[in-house]
Amino acid sequence: MKQILPLFILGLSALTVSGAGKVDFNENFNDSTLRVDYIFGGGAGSEVRVMLDRQSKSAGWAGRRHHLREVPYTGNGSISVVDPLSGDTLYRNSFSSLFQEWLSTEEADSVVRGYENTFIVPLPKREADIVLNLYNNRHEEVASLKHRYSPADELVMRRGNNPLPHKYIHKGGDPSEAIDIAFLAEGYTEAEMDSFLNHARMIADEMLTYTPYAENKDKFNFVAVMSPSKDSGVTIPLKEEWKDTAFGSHFSTFHSARYLTTPNLQSVHDALSGIPYEHIVILVNTDNYGGGGIFNSYLMTAARNKFVLPVSVHEFGHSFGGLADEYFYPHEESSQYPLDIEPWEPNITTQVDFSSKWEDMMPKKGEKSEVGLFEGGGYRTKGVWRPVDSCRMRDNKHPSFCPVCQRALSRLIEFYTDSE
Repeated sequence: MKQILPLFILGLSALTVSGAGKVDFNENFNDSTLRVDYIFGGGAGSEVRVMLDRQSKSAGWAGRRHHLREVPYTGNGSISVVDPLSGDTLYRNSFSSLFQEWLSTEEADSVVRGYENTFIVPLPKREADIVLNLYNNRHEEVASLKHRYSPADELVMRRGNNPLPHKYIHKGGDPSEAIDIAFLAEGYTEAEMDSFLNHARMIADEMLTYTPYAENKDKFNFVAVMSPSKDSGVTIPLKEEWKDTAFGSHFSTFHSARYLTTPNLQSVHDALSGIPYEHIVILVNTDNYGGGGIFNSYLMTAARNKFVLPVSVHEFGHSFGGLADEYFYPHEESSQYPLDIEPWEPNITTQVDFSSKWEDMMPKKGEKSEVGLFEGGGYRTKGVWRPVDSCRMRDNKHPSFCPVCQRALSRLIEFYTDSE
């Protein structure tokens, strides 16, 4: 499925570190979560802006407690927790956003719009600066915001006292050590929650059959959160079907019929209050084909569609794994990846910095290997290369991730779960 990925991307695929030395989690953070809500705004030739909406906190931190100032991939933005006295980065995470995709559309040339964005970081024990940066696809900063968090601020709301009903469908370890994936119900009424749980189990089971997830089952938790909707189904504008659902999801995002997203990220995170989570999977109660995956934001998939299993695995490759689409359409060229810039995703290359990708996996003279350089990927027929002819990141029929994607996912799992 064609998925419109963000056009504003920063950096390379190698780990990036701010500052020197390790950060001690217990010295700098509580076992709690700080949630920060923003509005990203811009368009019509105006300056891109990041605006703080509100801050809130809740008990428990399900994210990593090591590699705190490193990011596995640079994405198209970052959020950092910074010591205001020393200037040292204490925690950092990267992401991509729907807003920055929208900036590439024709509508953005004539309309100014704002998009919700929500992020979670470990709760600082002392005053700290929260720094958010957005970048374009040439690694140029287009917007930034720094604001102060204070433990003494009485306006930082406490959340999570009454979590929604939820059930673990796979539990590999303690939330403080495992990778915590939350499944949310979208377009399921109270009476349809059994169907939601069945769909969540089916998709989680399927994901765990793929290498390297299968070999690391003990490092993943999947929890199904029963978030009810008033209406059954989802909004499909092309069919003039408008539904009242938990997160207001809809097809035809940016007028792309199959692109299924939600603009209401605060509602998504509201539904997860009090429940350990790092990554989000939203199951939509529809058989209409579509979905989407945004790096370190969320995955959304049509749970009743006949292609739901391969599509879900593919989209999880985007939202969790930071993998790029390896397909392209002749006569539909995209400028998402400038040919003189190395993409940050690990499974495509412009060969500007091929040594940072799978150059070490290329077969030596006389060897045979499926890994090579195959031109075409990232929505371009020329100038972008993928590592194999076909992969789970290229088409719905391929049964596995290629060796390059497998290695990238294995390294990512290790990054999240290895304390060394």
